[in-house]
Amino acid sequence: MARVMNFNAGPAALPLAALERAQRELVDLEGTGMSVIEHSHRGKAYDAVHKQALSLVRELLAVPDSHEILLLQGGASQQFAWIPMNLLGEGKSADYVITGSWSKKAFSEAKNVGQARAAATTEKDGKFPRIPAQSELELDSKAAYVHITSNNTIAGTQWHEFPDTGSVPLVADMSSDIMWKPIDVSKFGIIYAGAQKNLGPRGIAVVIVRKDLIEGGRKDIPKIFQYRTHADKQSLYHTPPTFSVYLLRNVLDVVKQGGGLAAMEKHNRQKAELLYKAIDGRPDFYRSPVDKASRSMMNVVFNLPTPELEAEFVAEAQKKGMVGLKGHRSVGGIRASIYNAAQLSWIDALVEFMNDFKKGS
Repeated sequence: MARVMNFNAGPAALPLAALERAQRELVDLEGTGMSVIEHSHRGKAYDAVHKQALSLVRELLAVPDSHEILLLQGGASQQFAWIPMNLLGEGKSADYVITGSWSKKAFSEAKNVGQARAAATTEKDGKFPRIPAQSELELDSKAAYVHITSNNTIAGTQWHEFPDTGSVPLVADMSSDIMWKPIDVSKFGIIYAGAQKNLGPRGIAVVIVRKDLIEGGRKDIPKIFQYRTHADKQSLYHTPPTFSVYLLRNVLDVVKQGGGLAAMEKHNRQKAELLYKAIDGRPDFYRSPVDKASRSMMNVVFNLPTPELEAEFVAEAQKKGMVGLKGHRSVGGIRASIYNAAQLSWIDALVEFMNDFKKGS
């Protein structure tokens, strides 16, 4: 079987070892005679998988006891609504830092629920070339929370230093860069992430919530949308997406066996350095639209001299087994998503192709 080099932005590449484990266990989970898909979410076999998944999230991110870990359906986009539903009580407002399309969508959802304001934006001519400096943030000291998107898949930007929000809880959508490196979870009120970049398959979100925010959350919304409901039942209030949780467990176990997040950071920085070096080394042909200080380690975006050359680049790369390099339809260009599962050998192959493509153009 020939596997491609998968540079898709999400759903994205998963570690081969995690997939092979699923292949081996698909029809028989650990000698039970049933697939994990067939097991009851109340049974012992699935319960062990569920607890392992939660334990691995806590271990790898060093999540303190002050925070609960929830495994929720609906992906990150549903959390755009859940967060203000839980935290925006009567008379409260939230601050949103707008750095791309996904933070704009989160902001829009918050305004549908309650009061929200833009504390900063880096939009320029419809694009987002950078992350704002701390001095640019106009924060409300009485806000219920401050929301950021830690990595912007479309714009190719990333927060490399998280903002200081004082006593106001910091809420971060980390869908596209969670677990790319170690972070201090205690600095956040909520971290949430759709799984389909670094954590596993689509269909589940990992949500890490400070316990006092759960306890102080609104009670006048449906129980299914209250964080406390799912925290009280260890994310088993209703039937979870069991296969997604199973694959999450598999992926995180691979990360642990590979040395954890410190090793992952080293791996990811090496990949990004190689690719950005290839772009910057040929400024007459390849150009990054992102300020250097804001460049993403997960989504590397760049342009060629013309859209026609970009289309040819994507087509020729696909012939060589490199898929998912077309930039997002809203901005065009090229985008190489180099999440945790992307191999260094893929970057070497892409850089070699970039050199050859320039010579032949």
